[in-house]
Amino acid sequence: MITYIIRRLIAAVGLLFVVSAITFSIFYLVPRLAGATPETLATRYVGRTATAETVKLTAQNLGFYDPIVVQYGHWAKGIFVGESYNMGTEIEHCPAPCLGYSFITRQPVWPDLLDRAPVTLSLAAGASILWLIGGVSIGVLSALRRGSLFDRAAMTMALAGVSMPIFWTGLMSLTYLSYKLGWFKGGGSYVPITQNPLEWAQSLLLPWITLAFLFSAQYARLTRAGMLETMNEDYIRTARAKGLKENVVVVRHGLRAALTPILTIFGLDLGLLLGGAILTEKVFSLNGLGKYAVTGISDQDMPKIMGVTLLAAFFIVISNLVVDMLYAVVDPRVRLQ
Repeated sequence: MITYIIRRLIAAVGLLFVVSAITFSIFYLVPRLAGATPETLATRYVGRTATAETVKLTAQNLGFYDPIVVQYGHWAKGIFVGESYNMGTEIEHCPAPCLGYSFITRQPVWPDLLDRAPVTLSLAAGASILWLIGGVSIGVLSALRRGSLFDRAAMTMALAGVSMPIFWTGLMSLTYLSYKLGWFKGGGSYVPITQNPLEWAQSLLLPWITLAFLFSAQYARLTRAGMLETMNEDYIRTARAKGLKENVVVVRHGLRAALTPILTIFGLDLGLLLGGAILTEKVFSLNGLGKYAVTGISDQDMPKIMGVTLLAAFFIVISNLVVDMLYAVVDPRVRLQ
């Protein structure tokens, strides 16, 4: 088991390196291949009204004339030891871990990410618990009551949840459940958990439910299909023939075998959500990583976009690493590979 975890950790580090190199190339190499010059990149730091001499000096100070490999080396070094940016009139120091320096705010990207990460983490954590418990439970009950009224109603709701986009369900839930009925707090009412845990949960309850409705529909359908296949296996009939209780047969033998695909998709969904739930944060006016990425895109602020991209990649890699470890718990055969 320890060897398996170490092997996966080494693979995760290598994958993060590859992702960082590809991401850096997209934002700094591809524009050059498309015809952008170092001066074009420098104008995003000094503005379009700057003189040609100022733009050229800024491009030189920021190393835009260096080969792309050298630029990547400086950027990667900044993650571990920090980086200093010569802006011409002054030198700005970006402490480690430095993920770049914003064109617009003239501030390091990493503190901005740390400031917005709790919002996205809170949103992802609460919604993932709801959709995992709700989706798996509904899927199991539907499989055990195949063809019943509950099964048909649950699968109809699941189909509706998969079909309706989050921006539509989010707006509808805000309109009717928050503004008209007053059951939940409206958008933009986020309260940090360190300030008041109860108000924190209340402020995120409606986004949690909206996101959980979307994801739990997919999990219910997947769990139902897996349980229907598993419950017809020979070892399930053997377990029943031995006189085991039905709940033991369903949970310990049936559900456990059907959890492998659930864990796979859960790791991907959670990792993507931790990188920023763009539509959900936009609809509910949550100042998280997704909204930060949208701002960076609209401002053409490459360091912001790159920072969110790398942080999202980190969350996805870590989520999949945790899922790989859980495979060994759910399926002992993984430990032998």
